Amino acid sequence: MPQPTANVPDDQSRLPFWKRSHYLDRMTLGELISAYFQHYTIISYLSVAAACIVAFAFFPASPWQTAASVMAAILIYPLVWHLLHQYILHGQWMYKVRCLSSTWKRIHYDHHQDPNHLEVLFGGLYTTLPTIAVATMPVGWLIGGAGGALAAFATGILTTCYYEFMHCIQHLSFKPRWKWVQSMKQRHNEHHYFDEDGNFGITNYAWDRILGTYYEKKDRPTRSPTVFNLGYTEEVAVRYPWVKQLSGGIASGHPRRRVQNTGSEA
Repeated sequence: MPQPTANVPDDQSRLPFWKRSHYLDRMTLGELISAYFQHYTIISYLSVAAACIVAFAFFPASPWQTAASVMAAILIYPLVWHLLHQYILHGQWMYKVRCLSSTWKRIHYDHHQDPNHLEVLFGGLYTTLPTIAVATMPVGWLIGGAGGALAAFATGILTTCYYEFMHCIQHLSFKPRWKWVQSMKQRHNEHHYFDEDGNFGITNYAWDRILGTYYEKKDRPTRSPTVFNLGYTEEVAVRYPWVKQLSGGIASGHPRRRVQNTGSEA
């Protein structure tokens, strides 16, 4: 009889909600919604957005400045996300710096190792909040001073909440009703399961089209051998071992088959 993995109770229902493991390919939409609003990152985002709205009452901008700041944040967000995703999260440099290797592992490597693992799908607050602030507050300040900065930052935070929810939807094991969501989900699944070097948008692939990184599976006949390890291979780990040490090894096969193989060996 298979034995439970060490340190993982076989009855996780007795554990607090976020002490359990959650996998999107095993969840319903209702379960996802419940989990989403219980996760500390989403609670934190909504709390920060609410604080910005309260602060805005003390440092208001004019209606047109507020509207312009909101629109600027909405327009700049997809480009900032695309560039960060392509050149930082998929860049071949963070794991080479020992002090950054654990951050890279947490914010993206773990997600590609197992895309359906909900605990590592959400970004780390220590990286997301400063990034959103830098991307939105300066342009808001230029438009409307402190009030514009607060409006832009709150917009960036709420846009992140939308991105995170749609990101979850793309990993959920169900077919969305709307064709635009189906297409979005397909492009993102290709990024995770076929070729990681493209389709960097989450909900918006306009910049992928503009920058030449948009693709459909039929356009790339060969699956990338590094789609699950992002190029961090055994050969690379010889020189830069820190992510491997933190991860307990490097996995390159399909996550579902890895789980099945682990179960068959138990």
